[in-house]
Amino acid sequence: MNAGSGDVRERAGDARERRRADGGRRQEDGRRRDEFVDRLIALFLERGFADLGIADMAAALRCSKSTLYTVAPSKEQIIVTVVRAFFRRATARVEARLDAGADPRDRLAAYLRAISDELGPASPAFFADLTDFVPTREVYRQNTLIAAGRVRRLVREASPAGDAAFVGAVAGLVMESIHSGEIRAATGLADSAAYAALADLISARMTRPEQAG
Repeated sequence: MNAGSGDVRERAGDARERRRADGGRRQEDGRRRDEFVDRLIALFLERGFADLGIADMAAALRCSKSTLYTVAPSKEQIIVTVVRAFFRRATARVEARLDAGADPRDRLAAYLRAISDELGPASPAFFADLTDFVPTREVYRQNTLIAAGRVRRLVREASPAGDAAFVGAVAGLVMESIHSGEIRAATGLADSAAYAALADLISARMTRPEQAG
């Protein structure tokens, strides 16, 4: 009886060790996958992605093609995974730059300038591919809509008694035009520069009363 109980405890202990080992492997695999996603983000921002095959990506990252398939099971899914990760991480960094105690007008300008900074490293090739590939164009559109909603909320905080609805609507329309490429086509401004210009425009429109005089 005692021997049997000991065997049960030993088996239970072995199972716990296996679970810990499996958990450790999953964490390590997750860290390695995140590292490859980071490196692919940098590669895509620099070179775009439409003309990159799996072999090109593997050569640039100095890894095997099978390693890349741990990110996603196909080239198209790798691209979407990486683009989503870029926008998700950029959004987190933008939010992290906002000072909750700052004047709401400053927070609004800081938000738009942070978006500009996050888009700054992206090459024209990246934006061209982002627009041409339907799944990534939709990812960019969804992120733009979310950001436009955030801007409208920041405008209301900055000017609760003013023309927040108008300024927020204009900001949203400009952001959608940046996403669609209309601003780039009309002005030649890259998306990053367009967000910086929008920040300046809104900041000038929402000048503090004490500064206006």
